[in-house]
Amino acid sequence: MTKRNLLMTIAFILVAVLIPVFIKAPYQMHILILVIIWAIIGTSWNLLGGYAGQVSFGHAAFFGVGAYAAGLLTFHYGISPWWGMLLGPVAAAVVSLPIGVICFRLRGPYFALAMLALGEIFRIVFLNIEAVTNGAKGILIMPEITSKMIYYYIALGALGLTLAVTYLIVNSKIGYYLVSIREDQDAATSLGIPTTLYKNLALIPSAFFTGLAGAFYTNYVAFIDPNIVFNLTNVSVMVILVVMLGGVATTWGPTVGAGIYILLGEVFRTTLGSANVLIFGVLVCVIILFVPNGIVGELSMLKQLVSRRKASVSGGI
Repeated sequence: MTKRNLLMTIAFILVAVLIPVFIKAPYQMHILILVIIWAIIGTSWNLLGGYAGQVSFGHAAFFGVGAYAAGLLTFHYGISPWWGMLLGPVAAAVVSLPIGVICFRLRGPYFALAMLALGEIFRIVFLNIEAVTNGAKGILIMPEITSKMIYYYIALGALGLTLAVTYLIVNSKIGYYLVSIREDQDAATSLGIPTTLYKNLALIPSAFFTGLAGAFYTNYVAFIDPNIVFNLTNVSVMVILVVMLGGVATTWGPTVGAGIYILLGEVFRTTLGSANVLIFGVLVCVIILFVPNGIVGELSMLKQLVSRRKASVSGGI
């Protein structure tokens, strides 16, 4: 990490920590917490979909498993759902192992469709095993914490952990192998890289932190059901839009994308009602056409272009 990036990271951390000092309204804090939740899920998805190039439409499965791991502790055993913050990520990571073995036999759109199908399978299974999950009735818990400021700092800590681990993975040998698989899997295989192994090494932490977001969601919202936490549109597709908006394969892209997406979503919902879906559809088209690398990605490319132009001018002089 360069000195400039380090200073920017420190500045971001200070701003994030001090926000509750200036913003104390419950609704505004709620929006900030939602932004952080989606930043965690987006950063997790980005590790697999952005750096490894394995586009997943099934991350709702990991989110839902993490959410239910926390909810079932209370529903069946009367144990505090906060223990789910430990159990949920582990459960999601364990579930990802057989999913990786099955789905990584496929590539490209076939992998994406297989993950989509698995996400729907989880939703249907959790709807129908009522003796275990309470089915469509869902699970309601009594929140042990009422202060949104505490939820904010817990979520912020989870996001910090997610960003730190993702950064370490991406800047390690594993990260370089993941990028090589994304760019040309056949070439990576010919060089002796065990591609299936490294794709699984991206999937496991991706599922782990998505499950962490799910477990936190259960504690924060205090109610879950399969149609909410395993939802294709509101989880699996939304996380892809968040990453696309912020910047695929960038460190801060998912966080920026989550902030913009949630804030715009609230503005559109309150001003346009059901038409907000149409507006978001137009927004996605605009991103694909004019900002294909996302906001952070385009800014990085612009900075590189300016640096090269300055270097060429200096060289000419």
